[in-house]
Amino acid sequence: MKRTTLILCVGLIIGLTAAETLAGMPAFARKYRMSCNVCHNPFPRLKAYGEEFAGNGFVLADKDAPRYYADTGDDTLSLIRDLPIALRLEGHILYNNAASERLDFASPYIVKLLSGGAIAKNISYYLYFFLGERGEVAGLEDAFIMFNDLFKTGVSVTLGQFQVSDPLFKRELRLTFEDYEIYRTRTGASIIDLTYDRGLMFNFGFKTGTDFTVEVLNGSGIGEADIFRNFDNDTYKNLFARVSQGIGDHLSVGACAYHGKEAAAEGEGVNRVWIWGVDASLNFDKFELRAQYMERSDDNPFFVAPPAEELMTRGGFAELIFLPQGDASRWYGVLLFNWVDHPEEGFDYTSTSAHVGLLLRRNIRLVAEFNYLGRSPYGEHARVGVGVITAF
Repeated sequence: MKRTTLILCVGLIIGLTAAETLAGMPAFARKYRMSCNVCHNPFPRLKAYGEEFAGNGFVLADKDAPRYYADTGDDTLSLIRDLPIALRLEGHILYNNAASERLDFASPYIVKLLSGGAIAKNISYYLYFFLGERGEVAGLEDAFIMFNDLFKTGVSVTLGQFQVSDPLFKRELRLTFEDYEIYRTRTGASIIDLTYDRGLMFNFGFKTGTDFTVEVLNGSGIGEADIFRNFDNDTYKNLFARVSQGIGDHLSVGACAYHGKEAAAEGEGVNRVWIWGVDASLNFDKFELRAQYMERSDDNPFFVAPPAEELMTRGGFAELIFLPQGDASRWYGVLLFNWVDHPEEGFDYTSTSAHVGLLLRRNIRLVAEFNYLGRSPYGEHARVGVGVITAF
């Protein structure tokens, strides 16, 4: 244990030294010449102003970006003068990940190239490319075009690939190394979950604080097209819907439902999937409390004939984010609890995580995290990690 502690401390010092050499600001901050703290606290977590910015097609309603478009002499052409590009680098030192009893220098853990912005009035795009994700080139994940206030109806339409769970709590914006496990959970041979998929997303908000989201999805993830250039691997389209309501200045509650079908990769079996959930978020200056509960039913997840007994999955998470000085905080803490009761033996999951972070700069974050996994496919074990995350 003394030797492991020494190695972790040396790794932490190396991480600090490397992080201090990094400088710069991400693409949107460069575009508007403002601090990342206007939209994030801490990055990549979004504040209310950042949520509004993203929902408005990455345009600030109260601030113009000078010389954003090139002057071509053609009023019908909107050409971005300088293509907005940013990088995110992430490295960790982990001990006992997946009960391996190993000290692992997991760096670089992520190397991500991001780009996004307004192409024209009410038309924007966003994408990121994983130059490296856990040692592999993972390619595109988020990649979409968004039409804001389509035909002046107040409806926003997003076309492309995105996370089904984005209208709930965005996995890509979480602060912890530990994931929101229920969004990734599948049953049997099913490939349906609440992470990445291709489709259309419709958003509409009322002045009463009520927001509606409807997604029409392939239900087959974001893998490669087949030999016929089809991305969808069956004839079905899946639906996801969510409604949320703000209550006062601090509380928001929501409910969601997912219904879909998927065909077997081989054979004639069909699996019908129902998912429903409720969520709540309580947000104050110094802390935010989030909670999610979901149930899922699969009537034929092994694609057999006749169908076996319906399988039920239940789970959720609760997350507390603490900012001791509110918006001015340079350090923060997170407590995260994950819980999944899975119908298949060996796939139950329970984790308790404690995470602390320190902002060396607004775009450089030093992190440390402890995870205790009471139930997991690897059995009961603990995981410890430190890391550096930066975007510029």
